[in-house]
Amino acid sequence: MKKQQLQETVDYLKSNGIDNPEIGIVLGTGLGQLIQEVTIEKEIPYTDIPNFPVATVEFHSGKLVYGELSGKKVLVMSGRFHFYEGYNFWEVTYGIRTMHGLGISTLLVSNAAGAINLSYKKGDLMLLDDHLNLQGGSPLAFKGANEFGNIFVDMLAPYDKDLNARMKAIAKQNDIQLHEGIYASVVGPQLETRAEYRMLQILEVDAVGMSTVPEIITANQIGLQCLAVSVLTDECDPKNLQPVDIEDIIAIAGKTEPKMITLFKELLKEL
Repeated sequence: MKKQQLQETVDYLKSNGIDNPEIGIVLGTGLGQLIQEVTIEKEIPYTDIPNFPVATVEFHSGKLVYGELSGKKVLVMSGRFHFYEGYNFWEVTYGIRTMHGLGISTLLVSNAAGAINLSYKKGDLMLLDDHLNLQGGSPLAFKGANEFGNIFVDMLAPYDKDLNARMKAIAKQNDIQLHEGIYASVVGPQLETRAEYRMLQILEVDAVGMSTVPEIITANQIGLQCLAVSVLTDECDPKNLQPVDIEDIIAIAGKTEPKMITLFKELLKEL
């Protein structure tokens, strides 16, 4: 049933001119400016795509953009799906499976996250080296999941070592500070309490957010090379916690995004 549903989605997009994208990109909260860099060939709202979930968060635009970036055919999800929107894990990761069905082999993911590591500051970027899944479920835990690949996926290196090494070199060349660390994915949508931030510090987490991990687990099942970057939008110091407004988070994401765009564009040139 799920396979058939996915095939319908893929067939629809192919018939609408989305042809052999090489790289899939998922844009996180407040991170929509990358679209302006793409030579757009096709733009399809999620609402038009059969079986596709619809982004309900107001700062996620909800469209699939196909075109060229740095000489590569890219398919960009402008607007992602979160568990906190009431979707199940199949729906949260539906876009990843769709992009794979259309032909991508590499997945680049961005997110906005809070800095747990107190030496990281808001406005910094962090490359994900590993993660903690604290969402209480798995996108591979459904009947028939083994039709899409091995469900006992090895997660020794969920983020591609070669891509990460290239990204670090690019950051150095462009004089962009790029931390590397562990990302924890929680359910949200509320922000964390001081006690929760203390727990995450004990767990040696560097940044916390509400996305990415289900997408990466799914991508590993279906054999995609993955890379993910967090834009750190707030500092989560439990001893000195300040109120955070979602508008501030969006503003900092927008201000920092140009650095992330540079990294993504330069990486694409090398792939």
